[in-house]
Amino acid sequence: MTTSTTLIKILLVDDSSLVRQGVRSVIMAEGQGQMEIVGEADSVQTALAQAKLLQPDVILLDIRLPDGSGLDATPELLRICPQTRVLILTSFTNDELIYNAVIAGAHGYLMKEVDPTGLLKAISDTAAGKSVLTPDVTARMLRMIRNGGQPNASGDLAALSPQENRVLALVAEGMTNKEVGDQLKLSENTVKNYLVSVFDKLKVKRRSQAAAKFVQATHKPN
Repeated sequence: MTTSTTLIKILLVDDSSLVRQGVRSVIMAEGQGQMEIVGEADSVQTALAQAKLLQPDVILLDIRLPDGSGLDATPELLRICPQTRVLILTSFTNDELIYNAVIAGAHGYLMKEVDPTGLLKAISDTAAGKSVLTPDVTARMLRMIRNGGQPNASGDLAALSPQENRVLALVAEGMTNKEVGDQLKLSENTVKNYLVSVFDKLKVKRRSQAAAKFVQATHKPN
């Protein structure tokens, strides 16, 4: 867990009051002093209003909501809260949903079956800038790509410089800018500048989207 004294502010979005109560209980019992739920929403529209007002660090977001899809709402949530990170928390797990979540800009995908320790770690990692995909979710995503579920992105990656490719490869492993810099002996600001160029060349806005394109290009069908 993070050692920062600053609480991680969480907006919890789920149409089930039982799920919201359960997540809140876990955070109050085991995440006290490290994170707090600053708001709750049970619909897309309420989530957008709460996000704009509260500017949370992490949004725990269900996919299926009464007035729309959490995936469709993700780009708008990130637009109005550019510093916020979105962690999908759902009961639904199929390859297309997982891939679309990453492409929409979500920073992680977590199943509701996760245990309390796993939930708290995922929230902490997401807030710290890491991408969160559990092993089973990663396996599904890679399997879909190997089966030709989405167009290959190798043409886009060909536009990247060797150093940009190295930076992106480490980002795809879930490293933060600081960790990438430590690995490549670059300053954190230099890593950020490389990623600005990568995003521009790949025509994406989020590191998770760039990482998804890297995975597409480097995990080709057998």
